[in-house]
Amino acid sequence: MSSFSRSAQQWATFARSWFLIDARMQPPGKIASMCSVRLQGKHKPIYHALSDAGDHVVVMNTRHIAFSGNKWEQKVYSSHTGYPGGFKQLTAAQMHQKDPTAIIKLAVYGMLPKNLMRRTMMQRLHLFPDDVSSTANQNEHANEVIHINEQRSALVCGAKWSCYAKRPTNQSQK
Repeated sequence: MSSFSRSAQQWATFARSWFLIDARMQPPGKIASMCSVRLQGKHKPIYHALSDAGDHVVVMNTRHIAFSGNKWEQKVYSSHTGYPGGFKQLTAAQMHQKDPTAIIKLAVYGMLPKNLMRRTMMQRLHLFPDDVSSTANQNEHANEVIHINEQRSALVCGAKWSCYAKRPTNQSQK
């Protein structure tokens, strides 16, 4: 006989934990794939497609994401208002200048399964353009926050990765 009651074991199994992801100098696709796995709960041994066992994901420093190559100017995000002549197109640099969290939000939204649970999963995604203050969020969930450390040194140190250092410039300062 176990020392925990059945309801306590189920709570410990299905409890939602918080993941903190630092997006500084990381490509949006890599961040989005890490987020989608944790939002769906695929990293848990109890994962089932019909159960809602995903965790909360906090992504900070979305203002400092990195695209490889010339994607800041070449990648185009398009939308339509539904009215005639309502086709809108924005480059990645324009969208990033308008809202620093929008690129990550769209990337994660596109990687989640296309069903009714997608909106619920997106509610557990918390995006911040800059560093999260250590007193506000982390102290109340200090035992639940897990830092995901990717190999950022390879992205920053080599000359091969110098393309990641490009930032969209402010058009009004030119």
